[in-house]
Amino acid sequence: MSHDPLANSGSDGYTPPLISADTPTPARIYDYLLGGKDNFAVDRDAARALEQHAPHSRALARENRRFLERVVRYLVAEAGIRQIIDLGSGLPTQDNVHQIAQRHAPETRVVYVDHDPIVLAHSQALLAENDRTAVITADIAESERIRSHPETRALIDFTQPWALLCMALFHFVEDPSDIVAAFRAHMPSGSFLALSHGTHESTEPEDVDNVKRVYQSTTSSLLLRTPAEIAAIFTGFELVDPGLVPVMEWRSDSEPLRFDSAGGYGGVAVLP
Repeated sequence: MSHDPLANSGSDGYTPPLISADTPTPARIYDYLLGGKDNFAVDRDAARALEQHAPHSRALARENRRFLERVVRYLVAEAGIRQIIDLGSGLPTQDNVHQIAQRHAPETRVVYVDHDPIVLAHSQALLAENDRTAVITADIAESERIRSHPETRALIDFTQPWALLCMALFHFVEDPSDIVAAFRAHMPSGSFLALSHGTHESTEPEDVDNVKRVYQSTTSSLLLRTPAEIAAIFTGFELVDPGLVPVMEWRSDSEPLRFDSAGGYGGVAVLP
């Protein structure tokens, strides 16, 4: 399977955005908060500004990553899912989705999707020897193009149950329900949706405004939602226990990092 960035991102006519070291991106800020090295000075500056107004940002990033790990383990080891599309996957880090999934079921197939070509570039070495995993450069709103992409068609059978992951993604999206609905139309019964989403619950309004201003300087503005608004994104699905909860509380198997604000909510739901 080829993972050449030019072939992968341009074979179906998609022109990816240019990589810029002058404008911070949420993906690279997140990478920095997780202790990664795939970021630029502008991303580190933005992350430090973020932490000034939201001191729990680093802890929340780590808790969101722990949530992702527990979700993938649940989907593969308990729910029996063997196909996953990770929408807005971001930069590769330790224990990526395919590594967690294939540890429990080696036959699990994973397609990563992100609009930033730097994600593709950094993923090539990681995925070069794994023919059950692919990464494609695409706009998350173009569900038909994602589904019809040669790499997706080679790995995902849309007649069988599959899981859509949307981690720390939709608080950068104006209409997440429309995106979910477009994918849901091609999900058979027994498929899953898993997502995490930022919220302003328990956060001082002034701090929320300052955090939003930080993201206004990046490639994506921040759109925080209430738990009720986040729950509405799951329309058509049935939340599995324990429902929509702060990410650190979802089936936690270790002592979560503690901070004052819930920060982000997460949940997993099945299509009946």
